[in-house]
Amino acid sequence: MSDVNLKSKENIQNSNAQQSQNLPKKEGGDSNVIEFENVSKIYQKDIKAVENVSFKISIGEFISLVGPSGAGKSTLIRLLTAEEKPTSGRIYVAGRDITQLKKNELPFYHRKVGVIFQDFKLLPRKTIYENVAFALEVADATNDEIADKVPKIIEIVGLTGRINAMTEELSGGEKQRVSIARALVHNPKLLIADEPTGNLDPVSTWEIIELLFKINRQGTIVLLASHDKEVVDTLERRVISMREGKIISDQEKGKYIL
Repeated sequence: MSDVNLKSKENIQNSNAQQSQNLPKKEGGDSNVIEFENVSKIYQKDIKAVENVSFKISIGEFISLVGPSGAGKSTLIRLLTAEEKPTSGRIYVAGRDITQLKKNELPFYHRKVGVIFQDFKLLPRKTIYENVAFALEVADATNDEIADKVPKIIEIVGLTGRINAMTEELSGGEKQRVSIARALVHNPKLLIADEPTGNLDPVSTWEIIELLFKINRQGTIVLLASHDKEVVDTLERRVISMREGKIISDQEKGKYIL
């Protein structure tokens, strides 16, 4: 393991010790931001992608979502991003049932949920600046807002010196940082990372995980879907394990269950 890899991993472990003392406490009101209540998603031919799933997520949590292929993780994420509606059950985000959102309300909801993917989904033949700016342009941000916000977001992900680099010039780790920057432009309350390190080398993997921790420390909920046992076990955070559409384990300081 390289020195950079070890340093990032040690930073995460040190952060665990510090942040466990600083998690928001529930005082009076309900601290749950997200709640799945008996949620099922059944496709044609009685395929139960998600079956009677219930869990809650509170302010400031960093959660790993794990399970084998076909366990229901991707379906659960699509339900949380309101790309799909459940067959039954309710999904509450900040007290509102998102299964009841109208079509014209979805764009506003999506701006509060950042999503990053394994395959980056960047615009080709565009610079880092242009890729991040695009997320604001489609939301009708003004030129002044874009000029003010984009450099700040790019600084957060550590790419200021590469701001004018083209997509094709970037390493895998840099591409994922741009993807994260784009997901952050609307200050989301929830950041969903769907296998964000699946295509990365070990050094870049730990750098991205450390960046997700940095974002989480600012108060953003992070939901990390991952097959990487070493990453999940090192995080020492809550782990929700799925199999055959069901939650089989939900541990506060969990490990990857094979």
